[in-house]
Formats: sequence, C-alpha cells, structure tokens
Amino acid sequence: MRNQIFIAVGLGLVSAVVFASAATGPVLMRYVLFLLTSLPIFLAGLGWGWRFAALAGFASVAMVAVGGGPLVAGIYGLTQIAPAIALCYLALLSRSYQPEGSDVPTTEWYPPGRLVLWAAVMAGSLTLLVILLMGQDFDTLKSGLKDYIGKALKDGMPPMEGRPPLDEEQLSAMTDIAVAVMPAASAVSWLTALIFNLWLAGRITLASGQLSRPWPDLSAMEYPPGTALMLLASILAAGAKGIAGAVGTAFLGAFFLAYVLIGLAVVHFVTRAKPWRPFALWVLYAGLLLINVWIAVIIALVGLADRPLRLRERAFTSGPPPPPAPASTT
Repeated sequence: MRNQIFIAVGLGLVSAVVFASAATGPVLMRYVLFLLTSLPIFLAGLGWGWRFAALAGFASVAMVAVGGGPLVAGIYGLTQIAPAIALCYLALLSRSYQPEGSDVPTTEWYPPGRLVLWAAVMAGSLTLLVILLMGQDFDTLKSGLKDYIGKALKDGMPPMEGRPPLDEEQLSAMTDIAVAVMPAASAVSWLTALIFNLWLAGRITLASGQLSRPWPDLSAMEYPPGTALMLLASILAAGAKGIAGAVGTAFLGAFFLAYVLIGLAVVHFVTRAKPWRPFALWVLYAGLLLINVWIAVIIALVGLADRPLRLRERAFTSGPPPPPAPASTT
C-alpha cells in the first residue's frame, strides 16, 4: 500500500510538470503535452483504483497551486484532473450476478460505449466552462476572439509576393468562420484527449499486468438507445445565437466525434476475419488523416446507421462473428 501511495503521488507530480511544460515551447509540442497532461492520473486510476487517481490528482493540483496560484490550480483541477478521476471510477465499475440456469457467477463491467458518451458530455461541459471563464458577455468574447484570431492570421500568413495583403473584409470573414467553429474544435480536442489517455493508460496497465478490469471488445461497443437524439438536440442548439449557439456547437463537436468513434468500431467489427481487412483499415485511416472532415462525416453516418440498419448483425448472417484477438482494440 505504501508503494502504491508513493507511485500515485509521483504520477501526480509528473502530471503537474507536464501541465507546466505545456505552457512553453513550440505550438505542436504544447498540444502534445496538453494531450498527455492527464495520462499519469489515468495510469494511477486504472492501475490501482479511482482513489489512487484522486490521490495523484490532489498531489498534482497542490504542486500547480504552489507554482501557479490557486486560480490556475482550480482551473487545472476542473479541466484535467476531475474528468480523469471520474472516468477511472466509471471504467472500474462492475456488478456480479448469476445468470439463470448457471451456477457460475458472472461479472459485468461498465460498457465502453457509455464511457465514450460520458467523456463527450465532459468535453462539451469543459468547453462551456472555458467560454464562461473567458466572459459571460458573448459579444465581448466574440470581439476579443476576432482581434486575437485576426492578429494570428496576419502574423501567420504574411503577404506572398505578387499578392496583396489580407484586407479587413477578408480578415473579418475568416475570423467569423474561426469563431463559429471554435467551440466545436475545442470540444473535439477535449474529447480526443480524454479518450486517448483512457485508451493509452489502459494499454499500458494491461501490458504491465496492472489493469484492474478485463480489456473490452471495443469494436462491439454500443451507445444506449436514444443517443442520436442528443446529437440532434446539439445540432438544433447550434443554430441559436449568442452563448446558446456556442454551447450547442460545443456539444455538436463532442457528439459528432463520439459517432465517428462508433463508426470506426462498426468498420473494425464488420471486417473481422476478412483477408482485405489490413488494406481497408490503412486506407480508411489514411483518408481520415488526409481528408479528415468528409471522411469523418461518412464514418459518423455509418455509426448513426448501425443501430437502425443493424449493420454489425447483418455482417455475419451465417454465424457468430469471430472473436477479437486477445486484448485487441479491434
């Protein structure tokens, strides 16, 4: 127990150092460090339980408070530590029951699909929190963002030889687009960080033999009935004006990515045991990286169509699908 406490505290301090390092250096390095800030907390939680994640988080927030003050520590704790602890708690939830007609008890673990949905709700909520922290007057906030983005565009896009510099009308149009998509992009970033760290921590603790639950069949994950209504509600809210539209756009980005993930799960499931599976997956992910928006829309539509069209059920009509490889993510 003493060693586990020391490890948890050490992981918390690592998280604080990564968070502090994310404030300096090149932009790409900052993003990578931001992405990995909560990984040590996930490692503590999935390896030894959510209480050790909380201990690691407490040590991390305390260190940030010493170096950056209570306000920075509070924001850090709400945006990085609390979601990690909550997801670790949910991931390790289980219940034991005895199936009818069987003498052997069965343990049922919290479904991965519900973990993704909770992470999507957290991502949208974190974006809302950031918007509120930046200012409750949305018009003032929008004006400030326009000034910032306009300056970034001028600095990052110097006039090319033979072309006139961007005029105010062009800058205004570009900043309008940037401001409109910012809440969705922010939510996508939060959800990517949460899901990636949860997955990576699971793989690391699984490889070390420390994972506290069996590895789930991710390609078979499902969302609860009615989840599509949450996506529809966010689409409708995104059409509103002011802060309501920003909130709707944030949750639209989060739920859209959630359906991209379920769409990828469908593709992984239906291609099991197919000889062309590796080629198809390589093409899919290459397309997702190169033509990300339109390919992502198609994949999200596949995820939406899975339940009403029973895509995974129809893929193996002659018998049950082959099981995934041991501890495989596909």
